Amino acid sequence: MLDGLLEPLQYSFMQRSLIVAILVGLICAVVGSYLMVQRLALLADAISHSVLPGLAIAFMVGANIFVGAFIAGVLSTGIIAWIRRRSPIKEDAAMGIVLSAFFALGITLITLIQKDNKIDLNHFLFGNILGVTAGEVRETAIIAVVILLVVILLYKELLFYSFDALGAEAAGLPVNLLNFGLMVLIAMTVVASMKAVGVVLVLSLIITPAATAYLLVPRLHQVMVVGAGVGMLSSISGMYLSYYQNIPSGPAIVLVASSFFLLALLFSPSQGILTHPQANTGESALWREIKGLFQHQR
Repeated sequence: MLDGLLEPLQYSFMQRSLIVAILVGLICAVVGSYLMVQRLALLADAISHSVLPGLAIAFMVGANIFVGAFIAGVLSTGIIAWIRRRSPIKEDAAMGIVLSAFFALGITLITLIQKDNKIDLNHFLFGNILGVTAGEVRETAIIAVVILLVVILLYKELLFYSFDALGAEAAGLPVNLLNFGLMVLIAMTVVASMKAVGVVLVLSLIITPAATAYLLVPRLHQVMVVGAGVGMLSSISGMYLSYYQNIPSGPAIVLVASSFFLLALLFSPSQGILTHPQANTGESALWREIKGLFQHQR
């Protein structure tokens, strides 16, 4: 057992990958907790897909792709806010429009780059955590420290804004600044997670651990702590699963995180489908759920 845990650690690329996986699992859960309580999961998806043009342009001009991706992520949130403010279009529709437009532009630019340079940039889409360099580990660590410091320093303000935006505005808090700050945190989290799971799967890593914790504990700080634990455990387990089963690391991490969510959904002590049935009718909880699915479809 111990040999199985230690064997991958003899390789430097696995050491770097595990460090990045742990950091990403931590910050994704912390930032995802705010998205859970605000019901803004689609926003993370919009930002994650919107970073593609930025990293493609940064690659074309020889700049840092993380900086390019971050700028594109922040720009996309600004466009979403502008559309929502200056038109009758609702926020979810604005997110869908911006998400698809930026993602299409990013795919187009990446295709052009691959055609001219004969290189494979698909790892931007699906991640390549096994290929992280020491410099990328440092960059991810710096991003993680910045995100955690901001959350710690502004915890009360972000908490108030997340649960009652109108009350926070009435109390004199700079809600627009807090909203923009939260968007920046999401963009930074997406950028930090690109190497681990890619822009296609990053939404799952941001939302799933936080959603798992949401089913287990009642308070936001508890959701953050438990979600961080689930996120880091999912990342570590996914890395080992990838190593021993020879499967892609990003999807392996997401599959483990999704498995933890399924367990919480079914067996949560307070909200589990099978452990906390709505009514005791003498039927098994599983059979009652199956019948309920067919009844709702009528």
